[in-house]
Amino acid sequence: MPFPIILSSPSGGGKTTIALRLLATRTDVGYSVSCTTRPPRRGEVDGKDYHFISLEKFKRGQATKKFAESAEVHGHLYGTLRAEVKHVLSSGRHVIMDIDVQGAKQFARAFPDSVLIFILPPSAKVLVERLEARGTEDPKSLIRRFKSAIAELKAIDLYPYVIVNDEIDSAVTAVSSIIDAEGLKRARNGALDARVKELMKGIQRAIDHYSARK
Repeated sequence: MPFPIILSSPSGGGKTTIALRLLATRTDVGYSVSCTTRPPRRGEVDGKDYHFISLEKFKRGQATKKFAESAEVHGHLYGTLRAEVKHVLSSGRHVIMDIDVQGAKQFARAFPDSVLIFILPPSAKVLVERLEARGTEDPKSLIRRFKSAIAELKAIDLYPYVIVNDEIDSAVTAVSSIIDAEGLKRARNGALDARVKELMKGIQRAIDHYSARK
């Protein structure tokens, strides 16, 4: 049974890169395209990276409960459409998303079977360097992101899984292993009880067969 996978981290933690790698290497994983009111960054495509929508349209979606989660992040609104998530799940694929801590809390309430994974940068120095290297933030924006990073780190207890992204290949492998392990949980295998009963019946038939030959 497919389930949602939520990757959270401070900006620069690597959650988006990990999600993209998993989408490229696993056919059982799909992506729910989020909505945002921020303008596209260089190279981003509407409908692929995000649904870039107006503030008015976003607020209408909130009012009509179209979002499984929505939050204001760095001065812009972001949200995940319930319909998008259900569409991917109904195709038999897990939904993988990279969303912030605020959104993860809401999403887990809307989809309680979600698997929450927090991605940690290897050090504060690396995190700062990654954000500075983007070249897309002015000092004021960087300070806002650094403060948000501290707030998100304080919420790490919400996440059953925590991975340190000190090497991208290892981090991707770790997340992939979590997906595999979660898929084997008994609670996610609705047909398991019926299979066990069928096995017991078959074994009992063998017992009856050999008992009759005594």
